Amino acid sequence: MINNILKGIQAYTGTFALISKLKLWKYFAIPILISIATATIIGLSAYGFSDNMGRFIAKVWVWDWGKETFTTISTFIGGIMIVAIGLILYKHIIMALSAPFMSPVSEKIETHLTGIDKHNHRTTSFQEQLWRGIRINVRNLGKELLITLPILLLNFIPLIGNIASTVILFLVQAYYAGFGNMDYTLERHFKYRESIQFVRKYRGVAIGNGIVFMLFLFIPVIGVIIVLPLSVTAATLKTVELLKNENLLNKDLSNIEKWKA
Repeated sequence: MINNILKGIQAYTGTFALISKLKLWKYFAIPILISIATATIIGLSAYGFSDNMGRFIAKVWVWDWGKETFTTISTFIGGIMIVAIGLILYKHIIMALSAPFMSPVSEKIETHLTGIDKHNHRTTSFQEQLWRGIRINVRNLGKELLITLPILLLNFIPLIGNIASTVILFLVQAYYAGFGNMDYTLERHFKYRESIQFVRKYRGVAIGNGIVFMLFLFIPVIGVIIVLPLSVTAATLKTVELLKNENLLNKDLSNIEKWKA
């Protein structure tokens, strides 16, 4: 697992140069606009709702003693909840809506890496790619929210709970970010459920890719601009390598059974 996480992170090396070499920047124009617009809307909403969330949580404490302290803690927890949920929504919205634009980028990188212009992979339309992106990300959004809400309760444990909650939440978000980035390549080779199985097998790679994805989001302004170009390129590089190692490139789709066992 640790080794695969490191491989997912290392895949970012040289992504800037590869994007420039293949002249891919133009394909990222619309996804970057989607990213900026989504980040702005969610950021403003998070700022406005954090105090309200804190006051809502504080109502649980019905006693007068310690009320002020609990309210302060609740406001802090409310802020963390809003930020966590905001990041989750941002991630899945941009990855779902960007799917039709990222798939061609992934395909061009795959062609460059393999030297094969005509693959025996699935051919999908703009609408099918968009629907696939929405379907994958709605599924991941639901699962991530179910995992996230119980983890947030750890914040009520002083110090240790706060640290543990932050680390676990970060890794969960990283996994689903990497999942979405890898699927831009897997979409051409696998059907929906087969893609899910493949990512589960290489969850460490997904986490590694997602760790850098999440770290980009902490860079003001520039982070939401470069996060998709670099993370999608890195994910494609690593996913194509994994497919090649599994002898699944330029193969008939019936040959996927060997890694599903």
